[in-house]
Amino acid sequence: MKSNIQLKDLKYVYFLGIGGIGMSAIARWFLHNGFPVAGYDKTESPLTKILSQEGMQIHYTDDISCIPSDILADTAHSLFIYTPAIPANHVEKNYLLDLGIPLYKRSEILGWITEQIPTLAVAGTHGKTTTSSLLTHLLIHANKNVTAFLGGITQNYGTNFIPNKEKDNIICVVEADEYDRSFLTLHPYAAVVTSTDADHLDIYGASEQVLESFQLFVSQIQDKGFFIQKVGLDLGFNHKKATFGIESGDFQAVNIRIQNHRMVFDMLYPEGEIKDIPMRIPGFHNIENALAAAALAMQVGLTGEEVKEGIASFMGVKRRFEYHVETDEHVMIDDYAHHPTEIAACLNSVRALYPNEKIVVVFQPHLFSRTRDFLADFAQSLSLADELYLLDIYPARELPIPGVSSEKLLELINLEKKQCISKEALKLAIQEQKPRLLVTMGAGDIDLLLADLKGSLQ
Repeated sequence: MKSNIQLKDLKYVYFLGIGGIGMSAIARWFLHNGFPVAGYDKTESPLTKILSQEGMQIHYTDDISCIPSDILADTAHSLFIYTPAIPANHVEKNYLLDLGIPLYKRSEILGWITEQIPTLAVAGTHGKTTTSSLLTHLLIHANKNVTAFLGGITQNYGTNFIPNKEKDNIICVVEADEYDRSFLTLHPYAAVVTSTDADHLDIYGASEQVLESFQLFVSQIQDKGFFIQKVGLDLGFNHKKATFGIESGDFQAVNIRIQNHRMVFDMLYPEGEIKDIPMRIPGFHNIENALAAAALAMQVGLTGEEVKEGIASFMGVKRRFEYHVETDEHVMIDDYAHHPTEIAACLNSVRALYPNEKIVVVFQPHLFSRTRDFLADFAQSLSLADELYLLDIYPARELPIPGVSSEKLLELINLEKKQCISKEALKLAIQEQKPRLLVTMGAGDIDLLLADLKGSLQ
């Protein structure tokens, strides 16, 4: 980050896209440290309401008159932070640029904040939110002085930002985001990479560039640092490193079994074994996430018993295999899955936990470009369901792409019971059908439907 502003001289902080999970964590850090925070977001959400209640000044109209006058009157002592999801024609963004005011990405600010704090970074195209949240919980449970910037709302703490309790001996946990190469601003003490599947090809262009970016990230780990990667990855780190995986690797899960629709496993690691680790968060992929978090936690001194107790008490992350209904009559699970690999991991785990139930899935595709790039893979993973309701593509930052639609995806899905459906029609369909097992997936605004769908089941 090349800002001339020193933290001691800073007076105001302004965000374009303050309601994003990662952006709001940074906003909370500044507010926690005594700086007035204001910002814009496209729509009001439960998270932006909480931010407002905490003391941030937030508006939802793209209008320069909504930027607080104190900030515009003293831009020399103000910091302006934006998300790459802000469109190119955004009025406020272009106004600030026309004034010659430097705008910084969240990742640049995160690198600035954490450059002098020992940082544990969690990267990967899948699993980084759950892994970084679990790692944070393990450290807090073991009474470490932690500050954390997470990409999801943890169930244990109800937040995506954990403030440090003391100013000395801080351990910082960062979810290292590969989108827009954001994680290349970080130089962590130790890091883990959970996966390097092709994604964000609207940014990277090809899978080779995705892998190259992860290799660059790994090369930035400090010389005396430590690196952990999933079995099968080779990212070229030449210092201390270890691997993790199910039944393979330096940190491995063995003897996995299901008890009362929950998973239990034993963990083998270089110094020994931890037996009978119970998981509140289900899924084979979450066992891998737990291994990655445990491996990092042990690098900063946690014992096997502390790891076991921490994993057992971790309640998960909102929208990551989150139970909304769990009764004898109905089960409703919501997951943020928006990539074919994530969808397959989620549905295979649901199938293992509920082998005798029909899986009814609601999926909202996220981004026209992602749907286009992985059309056949989406069709294959969604075919793991028994019945599918497919919503329209959520565009986020994109304009429609000709020939790319949910209808086109539906044609390729190998299911007898499948249909494209509107949000309103979906509510009625679920109310009439009342499926015993309902799974909702997607990274758009599908979460706004959850309360209605839950009500329909109950």
